[in-house]
Amino acid sequence: MYGLIGKMKAVTGQRDTLISILINGVSGMPGCLSYVVAQDPSDADAIWITEVWDNQASHKASLSLPSVKDAISQGRPLIAAFERHIETVPVGGHGIQVVA
Repeated sequence: MYGLIGKMKAVTGQRDTLISILINGVSGMPGCLSYVVAQDPSDADAIWITEVWDNQASHKASLSLPSVKDAISQGRPLIAAFERHIETVPVGGHGIQVVA
């Protein structure tokens, strides 16, 4: 599996709008096992995104999906900064079906 954990900062006052765009733009992504968008309780503008994919190629392919491209286009003006980007190798967990 392939995982990503990222933190971004929304333009002040735009976090909820950005969250909505991110959540609504990611349905039906082949190979996506989990996609979680979370508010940072200590920062009113920060968002954490945690993704689990069956493999890195599926993640890369998702970036060419029309719904994802549209979400990126809509969301980009609302992003003030990307703070962290970490790649992981998920090994399992509640809610993640391990692909054999």
